[in-house]
Amino acid sequence: MTALAGQIALVTGASRGIGAATAQALAAAGAHVILTARDARALEAIEDAIFAAGGSATIAPVDLAEPDGIARLATAVAQRWGHLDIMVIGAAMLPQLTSVTDIDQTAFNKAITTNVLASQALIHYFDPLLRKSADGRVIGLTSSVATSPRAFWGAYAATKAAFEVLVDCYAQEVRNISKVRVAIVNPGATRTAMRAKAYPGEDPASVTTPEVVAQRLVSLLGEQFTSPHRESVNSAS
Repeated sequence: MTALAGQIALVTGASRGIGAATAQALAAAGAHVILTARDARALEAIEDAIFAAGGSATIAPVDLAEPDGIARLATAVAQRWGHLDIMVIGAAMLPQLTSVTDIDQTAFNKAITTNVLASQALIHYFDPLLRKSADGRVIGLTSSVATSPRAFWGAYAATKAAFEVLVDCYAQEVRNISKVRVAIVNPGATRTAMRAKAYPGEDPASVTTPEVVAQRLVSLLGEQFTSPHRESVNSAS
């Protein structure tokens, strides 16, 4: 596949799960992928896999919760490539599932920082680079609990609801003044470490693999979708 040949893509949360699978799928489609996550060693493993498959990638270990981490990353991307064609916001933190009355404030603050504040910072710092692309696209990964809250999911659901509002508003703000298009995608039930944490008794084989989601995201990037676009890949949540 060379549908994305020559394009520069940034994937957050690229060290494992859907982020890693998406990075590999983007590279297979011809994009040069910037892999971002906290775990440098895990990123190196994904980079090696991309190289082994004939793809192209660069690792950029960053803790999105660091005050200046995203700004430094954007500066580095601007200096090396001058623009950004694709940004996939996949990094997220799942705090402990508990009642609203028992939410741990420290963990909740960390989830807000990772899932909401860092996402806004990514949009803020990379919007100028996306506007320099001939076809800039942003995909934000969400969860069904953002719009269909469930008991004991309050902390995570609140952060993803805020995330969706930010991404949706951004899409509306730029759609008539730039070529940037934005999609909000719910992967649904997917075989990831985060899902295993949330559903410890579930048989992993009963849900689809991250590669299924990744292939859909790459396919979506090749479509002329209306922004903001919303969809769910797997019907189960």
